[in-house]
Amino acid sequence: MVVTGASSGIGAAVAKMLSEEGAKVVLAARREDALLGVQPGLEDGVGSVVHATDVTDRGQVGALVERAEAELGPVDALVNCAGVMYFTLMKNNRAEEWERTVEVNCKGALNCVGAVLPGMLERGRGHIVTISSDAGRVVFPGLAVYSASKFFVEALSKGLRLETAGTGVKVTTIQPGNVATELLELSGDEEALEQYGQPTGGKVLDPEDVARSVIYALSQPEHVAVNEVLVEPRDEPV
Repeated sequence: MVVTGASSGIGAAVAKMLSEEGAKVVLAARREDALLGVQPGLEDGVGSVVHATDVTDRGQVGALVERAEAELGPVDALVNCAGVMYFTLMKNNRAEEWERTVEVNCKGALNCVGAVLPGMLERGRGHIVTISSDAGRVVFPGLAVYSASKFFVEALSKGLRLETAGTGVKVTTIQPGNVATELLELSGDEEALEQYGQPTGGKVLDPEDVARSVIYALSQPEHVAVNEVLVEPRDEPV
C-alpha cells in the first residue's frame, strides 16, 4: 500500500495503523528525514519502504509507484494524504498560497490516481482513498480556495467511482473536520487566522481518529464500498 503525506499527521498515523494490520507500506512525502523518523514506529517484520516524493511532480509519483511494485508487489491501495491548507482572505490576494493549494491538493491527487489506476484496472482490484475534508461539503470563510480544492477532490473521486463501477476498484473520500496537525502552521495571512482560524475550545480530532476511518474503509468485504466518511469533532458539526 502507498501512503502519501506520510511524514506527519494523518499520513503517518495511517501508515502506522496499516502496518499494525500487517500491510506492507510505502511511505511517501517530500521530507525524507521526516519519513525516516516515522518508519521505526511501524511494526517489526512488516515490509516498508521510504521514498521521497513531491506529488506535484508526475515523474516522481510514477517513480514512487514503480519502486513500490518492484519491492513490495502490486499497489493494492493508495491513500492520498498529501495536502496543504492555508487560511486566506480573498481580498488579500495570497496568490502563491492559492497556487500551492491547487498544485498539491488537486494536481497531486490527479498525479497519484493516474499512476496507480491502470495497474488496478488491469488486475481487477484496488482501492483509492483520498483525505478530503468537511470543507469539501461546506465552504468555510477564510478557506475559500482550500474548500474549492476539496470540492475538486470530491468531484474527481465521484467521477472516478462512477467510471470504475464493475471493475473491482473502490474509491473512497475521508472528510475530516478539525484535526490536530501541522497544517494550521502553514498559514501566513494573519488577518484570516485572526478572524477564522482561532480554536473553538472544543476537543478536535487526533490524526489517529481519521486513520481509523481509513482502516474501516479498507477492511470491508470486496462487495462493500465505503464511498464517503464524514468524521468530525463531536462539538463541531457542519
